[in-house]
Amino acid sequence: MAGSLSRRGLLKIGGGVAVAGIAAAVAGNALAEDVTPAATWKSKLVYPGADGRLIYAADSKGKKIADFSWAGYRNGEAPLPDVPVVKTIGPVSGDNTAHIQQALDEVGELPKDGNFRGALLLKPGHYKVAGTIKLKRSGVVLRGSGKGGDTNVNTVITGTGDSSVNAVLSVGGTSGSWDSQVPDTKTNVTSSHVEAGSRRLTLASTAKLRVGDNIIIYHPCTQQWLDAINGGGVKDQPKWKVGSQPLVYNRYIKQIEGNDIVICAPVFNALNKSYSQSYVYKWDQAGLVRNVGVENLRIDMGSPAAEDENHQKSCISVTRAEDAWVRNSSLMHFSVSGVVVQRSTRVTVQDVRASHPRSQLIGERRYNFSAASMAQQVLFRGLWATHARHAFVATGSSTSSGIVWLDGYNENGYSESGGHQRWSQGLLYDNIKELSSQSDKAWVLSLHNRGDLGSGHGWSSVNSVAWNCTVDSGKRLCIQRPPTSQNFAIGTTGAVSSVNWYNTHQAGYVEGTNKPGLEPKSLYLAQLADRLGTS
Repeated sequence: MAGSLSRRGLLKIGGGVAVAGIAAAVAGNALAEDVTPAATWKSKLVYPGADGRLIYAADSKGKKIADFSWAGYRNGEAPLPDVPVVKTIGPVSGDNTAHIQQALDEVGELPKDGNFRGALLLKPGHYKVAGTIKLKRSGVVLRGSGKGGDTNVNTVITGTGDSSVNAVLSVGGTSGSWDSQVPDTKTNVTSSHVEAGSRRLTLASTAKLRVGDNIIIYHPCTQQWLDAINGGGVKDQPKWKVGSQPLVYNRYIKQIEGNDIVICAPVFNALNKSYSQSYVYKWDQAGLVRNVGVENLRIDMGSPAAEDENHQKSCISVTRAEDAWVRNSSLMHFSVSGVVVQRSTRVTVQDVRASHPRSQLIGERRYNFSAASMAQQVLFRGLWATHARHAFVATGSSTSSGIVWLDGYNENGYSESGGHQRWSQGLLYDNIKELSSQSDKAWVLSLHNRGDLGSGHGWSSVNSVAWNCTVDSGKRLCIQRPPTSQNFAIGTTGAVSSVNWYNTHQAGYVEGTNKPGLEPKSLYLAQLADRLGTS
């Protein structure tokens, strides 16, 4: 197949980018330009000690970078599985919604072999889908035959429904929050202060809790906490209201020592008892779907015009799921998201292209890779986005945390990546590149205060990190320090500023700007290797 290298070394084929060729092309261009390796350097905040284990130091404000390595399928402790095929179907004429749904339901009735019932394989062909296909049973995988556009060798699902349909493919269980409690398990957190990044909490009692329990940690949104964060950082819009932005964490208990518990992943914001009385309860997991995946297919909306919105809003929605994944897929022509993850934990989105959205260039559109409400411990890895408004974005406010975007390219975007609103926490942008921006704004990757936008988005990102990221010449990262917390930009390429359209805040922690050779190159991968004891 004919192709050419652009000035950034991205392999252009048929107007698109071959994702698999990006890394090799970029590396090849770099070697051609300069065969002298850059001297390596290490951050003052995260670096390997004499024994090779990572050391975490505090900045001048006493803030440390958290461990993000718990993101992804099974907390990164197992590779994505290769689930055996148990049923195969091909396309039928007309609407394939019921046809595919029936086959998935049949697989969903099979007994489990370990965690899985099996995979449904879609043969090469064109599958028109007017409704929503629901992957709603634990242990089921939907697998295509390829993610390209040629229906002779690939699986192409085309959404033919209208904008009343939220997604072509829904992965997971019922909607709803995590508020359903196992009776008589609620107990207060008695620690006076649990720092962001900590995994240990002291409780009033652990008598009704056991190792392995799925718990919810809840920090109510009180007036004292809102006062500490300056009402959320808005000016002309109303300040955030009491009860509007609770801090919520979905975790498992790993250890119990007296009245202390150690949880599976850190909290990403400090729990200060003087601001709010936090509490813990066991969640009943109602409607939760586990061990489900989508892989190796293409979803598009046909050939809509550039701002046509008369089609399904998103390609794939992951809702109320745990240990789920989307991989090796091409998603096109959505108006809202290629992949949106919400009310879900331990999800991996890997080697996915979310490109060429079709919608107006207005709010609530073109969030190509989105972590929405109650998305936690989610890993987006190996990404390519185009024509986004917010390509790599957390939209779920104070209930979204522990989200990692690793090795991603966004081309021809119209606005910034970053947290989007109301105290999204613990976001890691790791080797993310914002290229060929069409935005009229200077900032294209931002951990900052969005102020009055969106009727009062305020502080969009806190205790979040941009690590080894790149922005185009003439554009910049905006890194600001929120009250009671911090944001970090380490080893980034391109301009860094604490100024946006809204105001100038104190700068977050900035280190090593335009200084090549940062080690470790990837913070997430280094943290995962450190935790698992691997190279």
